[in-house]
Amino acid sequence: MTGTLAPPPSARFRPGPAEGTAAHPRRWAILAVLALTVFITVVDGTIVNVALPSLARELDATTRQLQWIVDAYLVVFAGLLLAAGGLGDRYGRKPMLIAGLAVFGLTSALAGSMESAGSLIGARALMGIGAAMVFPTTLAILTNVFTDPRERAAAIGIWSGVSGLAVATGPIAGGWLLEHFWWGSVFFVNVPVVIVAIGAVLALVPNSRDAEAPALDTAGLVLSIAAIVSLVFTIIEAPEWGWLSPTTAAGFAVAAAFLAAFVWWERRMAEPMLPVRIFANRRFSAASGAVTAAFFALFGFVFLVTQYFQLVRGYDPLEAGLRTLPVALAIAAASVAAPFVVRGLGTTKVVATGLALMAAAFAWISTGSAVTPYIEIVGQMLVLGAGLGLTTAPATESIMGSLSTDKAGVGSAVNDTTRELGGTLGVAVLGSVFNSIYVGALASGPVVSQLPMAARAATEESVGAAAAVAPTLGPQAGAYLAEVSQAFLDGFAAASLVAAGVAAVAAVLVAFALPAQARQQSPQ
Repeated sequence: MTGTLAPPPSARFRPGPAEGTAAHPRRWAILAVLALTVFITVVDGTIVNVALPSLARELDATTRQLQWIVDAYLVVFAGLLLAAGGLGDRYGRKPMLIAGLAVFGLTSALAGSMESAGSLIGARALMGIGAAMVFPTTLAILTNVFTDPRERAAAIGIWSGVSGLAVATGPIAGGWLLEHFWWGSVFFVNVPVVIVAIGAVLALVPNSRDAEAPALDTAGLVLSIAAIVSLVFTIIEAPEWGWLSPTTAAGFAVAAAFLAAFVWWERRMAEPMLPVRIFANRRFSAASGAVTAAFFALFGFVFLVTQYFQLVRGYDPLEAGLRTLPVALAIAAASVAAPFVVRGLGTTKVVATGLALMAAAFAWISTGSAVTPYIEIVGQMLVLGAGLGLTTAPATESIMGSLSTDKAGVGSAVNDTTRELGGTLGVAVLGSVFNSIYVGALASGPVVSQLPMAARAATEESVGAAAAVAPTLGPQAGAYLAEVSQAFLDGFAAASLVAAGVAAVAAVLVAFALPAQARQQSPQ
């Protein structure tokens, strides 16, 4: 394939679906099907977290292997999103959705059948392929069947609410399954849902594709995958390597080189997979940044609070999952309400307010202790969930409304990639901050600092490992556990303040950079 000068941006990008285009008569039923498919793929990103202790026992998985059981799915998922969105635009979104669901279901069954940690990691990576084929396709189809701008905004609010709800629902579903079945159930549960979803897609969902059908941008696909995978891989490994280590610097340099090559290639193509000029549109780029910041905070919260409930408060996995329900409900309610609020206040004010609420929630969370009343934690989660819903639904509508319906797959993939990158970065950064503070606090503790090297190393690894050390300490066990708990809370508070700072900075940037509405607004 040879490169040629690209046409003007206006030739490839137009405002979103025009009002007055015939609406699909089954659009709300289609939305229900799309919500089901996005729910099952998103929930899998967090449902496995509560199964990690079981996997450590049943598969003799090391701490490093446990991390990759979670991260293998995220690396492949994030790396293939942009490519899958472009392929769906070209070859048809309905076939891509069906194929993705089939791959996801088959690989879920494969994951639940594994007998070693290494093979489970491989199966989880294969599951990421199916999820990447499904997720951007759902939003692209939604954009095509909801042609009225107001209805489309409401539908995207519901879609955002379901995807946010799925993140927080994962620990609940996983905890319930582990209470009643074996660890493989957290994967096999996907199979019947996938079968139902494929049947509903075949019956209800129309096909759509890019009418211009450009030639496949193979080089762009390869470069986009290389850039995203190298970036996500480096983010995940940075806490282990050290954020300032030469290896981490080299990883980010490789990712930057691939990204620069991708931008250079796309700018010289007549039919680019992702015309990068769209990022000059502040409605697109600022909204993408808002989504990244929001999911940075959300994934960090889920990562921290599930540990807090289980390791500090002593709840079992199901009890811990149920106690995250308020944030899930708040996300869903605010996401549905956000499009209606935007009509009166404009996108800028709503998204900036949402991020500011998230910042306030994390600042409040940082004040928690081992005896914080649960009703106060509920208040924190309600503020956080409301902030997320007010942020992501209008920001997603801004991203999709910036593009023509032909390019809905690529636009959805960009939106989804920002979510995955933000979430992965949130867990990596907040996890690194937490671990640094936690280990530092233990080093100065009068009991832990005097332990034998093996016991001290186990304590520094995790609070869960510390629970196994405590019975060996006799009369010192109580003081030891108090030190460990306080060290955890110190790390939790520091990570929460970092999340609050990221959300606050994003709120200020959005207030100045995100337009209140599209430049060309359809008459209402």
